[in-house]
Amino acid sequence: MERFPFRQDAVCLLPEHIHCVWTLPEGDSNYSVRWKEIKRYFTREYQAEYGALGVPNESRIKRGEGTIWQRRFWEHTIRDQ
Repeated sequence: MERFPFRQDAVCLLPEHIHCVWTLPEGDSNYSVRWKEIKRYFTREYQAEYGALGVPNESRIKRGEGTIWQRRFWEHTIRDQ
């Protein structure tokens, strides 16, 4: 939040995915960097507490990715009321 601020307006956590409504600072639409940081922090804390989840394939190892998250996300921008 300090490096990439945003307001979290709503969250819906479901068994296999998550929905969020965020308000980003004016002129900033970089969702990706925020998701990257959230996923990185969560994965680090999860693995410290519970250990690795699954065995990463070669592609994930090459990119330094864990096995918890899918690679992509779908964004939908709401521009006004």
